[in-house]
Amino acid sequence: MSALFAMVVFSFVMSISPGPVNMIIISSGLNNGFKRTISFVSGATIGFTLLLCFIGFGFIKIIDVFPNLFQYLTIIGSTFIMYIGYKIASSRAEVVVDKTEKKAPRFYEGFLLQWLNPKAWLACVSGVSMFSTSLGDLSLFIGIYFLICYLSLSFWAIIGDKINIFFNTQFKLKVFNIIMGGLLIIIALYLVINNI
Repeated sequence: MSALFAMVVFSFVMSISPGPVNMIIISSGLNNGFKRTISFVSGATIGFTLLLCFIGFGFIKIIDVFPNLFQYLTIIGSTFIMYIGYKIASSRAEVVVDKTEKKAPRFYEGFLLQWLNPKAWLACVSGVSMFSTSLGDLSLFIGIYFLICYLSLSFWAIIGDKINIFFNTQFKLKVFNIIMGGLLIIIALYLVINNI
């Protein structure tokens, strides 16, 4: 029972803690609403779960053979995160009741972002190293992580959707988008600097 509790806590802390994906989700929830953000949430959850399976079922051995691979992934991933940060920071701030006209992040962007997200790789490698004592444990961990990740990311989308009462002017929304996009760019730069 303690291993199960540890799996749940690890999955929750890694999923709910702020990171590039969560920042994009809260920004999308604010700008596009929950319904239009759930596609990105689904892509990010499925992408992360498949990455976890990929690492858990053997990719970790490739990292042992090619230790610089993680460095290259960090650079590529950070570049993609900076691009998304730029898109958020430069997006047009419109306070609209009908959120169907704005372009929300897509499923494939959420999926791809997880495969390029250094935080996701670290979470997967750490989780696999802690909870892969058997095939059954690893499978249980992957199932738990999928459910908790989906709920946690959905929570951020709901928060983003609900905080729009505070960002009810174009100026406030533009400032929020610049801050969120800027933070993503800073996080990406930090990841590159600390992994080179």
